[in-house]
Amino acid sequence: MEEGGPSSSSPNESLARRYGKVVWRTLLISNLVLGAYMFASAYEKKKSAAKVPSTPVSTAATSVPEEPHLYPPITQPVKVREPIPEDQQRELFKWILEEKRKVKPKDREEKKRIDEEKALLKKFIRAKSIPSL
Repeated sequence: MEEGGPSSSSPNESLARRYGKVVWRTLLISNLVLGAYMFASAYEKKKSAAKVPSTPVSTAATSVPEEPHLYPPITQPVKVREPIPEDQQRELFKWILEEKRKVKPKDREEKKRIDEEKALLKKFIRAKSIPSL
């Protein structure tokens, strides 16, 4: 007689160990079926709710359809702001230039782009008058 084989059952082997795989598989399959059923029923409810259009009940005696009131779009006038003084613009350009100097480029293209931006900032800082946008 062979011991330890799949068909052997010794009195020391517990019931949970013998039927453990079967129980776990059954629980897993039943949970999956229950989840699929719940999703399917929710899908059907949503689908049936979408098919039935909700019609408002009219209490008026006349059957004249109401026309929606269309109002023209409200446009806000563009606020004209005072221009920033040149000395404040120069200070801002200097600050931006300092921040650009702190940036560590990752590759040649980024370094080239940053250098071009710094050159443009230096040009604005040195100019007698700053162009307005």
